[in-house]
Amino acid sequence: MASPLVVPKHAAPKRKASRTIPLPDNTRARLLDAAGQVFAETGYQAATVREICARAGVNIALVNYHFGDKLELYTEVLRHSTGAAKNEIIQKALRSDAPPEEALRELIGAMLQRVCGADRPGWHYQLMVHEMAQPTPAMAKVIDETMRPVYDRFRGLIGTLLKLPADHDKTRLCTHSIIGQVVHYAHARHVVSRLWPELELTPARIAQIARHIGNFSLAYLHAAPARPGRRKK
Repeated sequence: MASPLVVPKHAAPKRKASRTIPLPDNTRARLLDAAGQVFAETGYQAATVREICARAGVNIALVNYHFGDKLELYTEVLRHSTGAAKNEIIQKALRSDAPPEEALRELIGAMLQRVCGADRPGWHYQLMVHEMAQPTPAMAKVIDETMRPVYDRFRGLIGTLLKLPADHDKTRLCTHSIIGQVVHYAHARHVVSRLWPELELTPARIAQIARHIGNFSLAYLHAAPARPGRRKK
């Protein structure tokens, strides 16, 4: 009779193949939208992953598995909200090889469409209000990834028109002035709606505002003398 097979004591039991959590195509979008709503309503600190998952209708494990933790989920929501550098219209304006004046107009128009477009949910603005009031570590990363490319492109174009370096104080001041005109219609939309209730940000109106900001800004850029000034190091 054959002797029974003896398994060595040190032999480790076989591990089952690891299984990943299935993620339907729209689950990520639902999580980001639900998280954006909750973060916008309560701010980052008060928001809970449990509430976000309940609103999205998904298991809490999906957040941990696909985003890691609450901060990473919040960072991804900020990227989604401020992701100008990934927007196709913005990308086209950033790649434009048009002359500086025309390229500046294109970038103003693209940015205005991005911040005032009808496809942007209302929670985007409230989210930024919370972030500006109580900044989180996520914002520094998101600024470098999504906002800096647009900011640097503005500085390059404006510096060329002023015949000044991109890091000159005057170049930066003009850059902030132009960006301020653009984001005013998004960040101050509730104030604007009270002061100018007839204003509807239709595609035609957005194009008109973009032309105005371009004309208004270029009038100064063409008239401003390039005087020596202090450069920031």
